Amino acid sequence: MTLDPDTSQAITTYRPQHAPPEWDLIADTVRMLVAASARTSPYRVQRLLTVTTRLAVWCHRTGLPDDPEVWLRHETIDAFVLTGCTDLAPGSAQTYRSWLRHMRATLAWLERGEQVPPPMKAPTAVSQPYSAAQLGQLRAWADHLRGQARHDALALMALGFGCGLTPGEIAAVRGTHLRHLDSGAVVIAVPDTSRLIVCRAAWEQVLAETATAVGDSFLFRPRRLVPHFKNLFSGWSARHRPTGGLPALSARRLRASWLVELLTARIDPGVVAAAAGMSVAALARYQHFVPALDEQSAVALLRGRTDERAG
Repeated sequence: MTLDPDTSQAITTYRPQHAPPEWDLIADTVRMLVAASARTSPYRVQRLLTVTTRLAVWCHRTGLPDDPEVWLRHETIDAFVLTGCTDLAPGSAQTYRSWLRHMRATLAWLERGEQVPPPMKAPTAVSQPYSAAQLGQLRAWADHLRGQARHDALALMALGFGCGLTPGEIAAVRGTHLRHLDSGAVVIAVPDTSRLIVCRAAWEQVLAETATAVGDSFLFRPRRLVPHFKNLFSGWSARHRPTGGLPALSARRLRASWLVELLTARIDPGVVAAAAGMSVAALARYQHFVPALDEQSAVALLRGRTDERAG
């Protein structure tokens, strides 16, 4: 493949501004991949060099072979976007994924019969999660409401932040959809949903109490006769505004807060995605809300359990 002199020079002389220690090990392969795909790519060669270098360094540090076929596997690209691009805005991470997938397609590796992954169609903007302080204050506010308002507020928080349900799922859940396991965990059988939905321990008692109170009626706003109607959530939130400058209760923000809490706890992304009913790649939209681990926590995770000693 013949490249114009300017493009060829840009590739052969490329070196990252702050070259990582691994650069000399991966440089030739990075340049080869970009050179092979640059002529048919709609993206600027400098951008391809940047993202390919970042992918290669991440793969090397993760322990993957310095092999371009491994680098450009669909699962590698998705894992890189999810865990190696947490410093980027969600839109930028999705753009990196598109560039790398296009590079793979350009190199004709799709002809090997591998299944094409679904496109990432999720919107770049996601609901802003509540802060931990806001969640604590909202729970206290909800608990001090009276009558049906208290029941609805706590049910909404338990289902949204305690279980991570979507607005449509919250609307459909009835008291009889709850089940208690021998371990004490509370699970919910949401209509038309087969995934495992487990309530967070901090919300188990609230959820159980609200379910007992309504029986076979809906958990949220149990007096309604239909599963859903326009303004089901927004109408309730407009009539019940938290005091003290707190933001209104939002089913979408509660679910976003649930996702971020699980990711912050470093629960396996596959487990989180399955519980949420979404793809692992889609979780990348929430990674920039997840705080980085401090050194002590990182050491503890990397070290593992200390109650087992080599014999």
